[in-house]
Amino acid sequence: MSKQFDVIVIGGGPGGYIAAIRAAQLGKNVACIDEWKNDKGGPAPGGTCTNVGCIPSKALLQSSEHFEHANKHFADHGITATDVKINVTKMIGRKDSVVKQNNDGILYLFKKNKVSFFHGRGSFVKATEGGYEIKVAGAAEETLVGQQIIIATGSNARALPGTPFDEELVLSNDGALRIGATPKKLALIGSGVIGLEMGSVWRRLGADVTILEGLPTFLGAVDEQIAKEAKKAFDKQGLKIELGVKVGEIKTGKKGVSIAYTNAKGEAQTLDADKLIVSIGRVPNTIGLNTEAVGLALDERGAIVVDGDCKTNLPGVWAVGDVVRGPMLAHKAEEEGVAVAERIAGQHGHVNFNTIPWVIYTSPEIAWVGRTEQQLKADGVKYKAGTFPFLANGRARALGDTTGMVKFLADAATDEILGVHIVGPMASELISEAVVAMEFKASAEDIARICHAHPSLSEATKEAALAVDKRTLNF
Repeated sequence: MSKQFDVIVIGGGPGGYIAAIRAAQLGKNVACIDEWKNDKGGPAPGGTCTNVGCIPSKALLQSSEHFEHANKHFADHGITATDVKINVTKMIGRKDSVVKQNNDGILYLFKKNKVSFFHGRGSFVKATEGGYEIKVAGAAEETLVGQQIIIATGSNARALPGTPFDEELVLSNDGALRIGATPKKLALIGSGVIGLEMGSVWRRLGADVTILEGLPTFLGAVDEQIAKEAKKAFDKQGLKIELGVKVGEIKTGKKGVSIAYTNAKGEAQTLDADKLIVSIGRVPNTIGLNTEAVGLALDERGAIVVDGDCKTNLPGVWAVGDVVRGPMLAHKAEEEGVAVAERIAGQHGHVNFNTIPWVIYTSPEIAWVGRTEQQLKADGVKYKAGTFPFLANGRARALGDTTGMVKFLADAATDEILGVHIVGPMASELISEAVVAMEFKASAEDIARICHAHPSLSEATKEAALAVDKRTLNF
């Protein structure tokens, strides 16, 4: 006999597991289906983010940053460290343990919140009276029936046409996180978040890293002034970034990978590397959902079509996260998951896409919220800008990391904050103040008037707000 639930969530990534927990908190009888497996075949909920994305990449970034500090920066602090070596196997092992802690944490949260977890692949069977029949294909096949269905199946790495991932020589983000030894030469195609973060990890560990980017501009979605500052820092570190390239034939062999491409000048080039990481974006994951069985609408990209409230074309079926429109960000998926659970419970869940922060966890970190200066110009919005460099921040000097700046953009007439952009130390943490400020429609003057602890990196935020009115105090 089928098991009956008020809500069935398909997918246990950030959007799915959070939606399941919130729905359970609101009194619903909830099931969550997820098929991720650990190396022993057991459940590993958390989706791409926990298993092969946000969490493991941050673990490797932290390890590689420690290694670089020991080799290049400890001497500045009077610390002598000689013959510093990296044990890549142990580093990968630590990363795996961090991932497992997160997997286990989600399973604990399911138990705590009385969410029924099913390990396997969920797919539609048919519509039934008052709901939908969902098949779980796992160790043992089960059939569930749910009144409301939330699809949170995430996304998959996009492969280059004609060059599939083998995860040995041609790597997606998955393979990039499992490299067993530092390659002498590493090539990346795509200078987005994954490309820059993975390139940074292996450069710090001694690899000769080259990133090939098809676009003529670096980080086109980032504020231009901030992107230029970041590029300058990456160039200084030895991260080679070639813009405006056209990738041609890619050959793999016993000695590695050979990439033929044309550079920005139209000259034919060849790049030989031990491994190639391809990070050219991601595609919505609807594989195996059996959407045709119930007539669930997909768009031309394969994403599930939803309205502003994440409702699909089917009554009682919702979709959140990477599998729908909007930025493919874990925290965006979480917010949508919460909002949908609350809507199902008769509440008024809301997601403000204008205040979703973006972060690139390189060194320096890059973070922003709101509109860029180029967007404001294109939209004809009159604005004021203020910047403050970390070079003039006492805490940054004490840290020994003064790269970058904070930039405020405010409405010329009302002073309302329209965007905040940061490149520099701990930008991922500093951006939260800007998100809060923009949610409450704060002005630059509001931030300029708030007392910030001294010495702290957050003082650079205050000073950038002061700079909008051309009255910085420390620069």
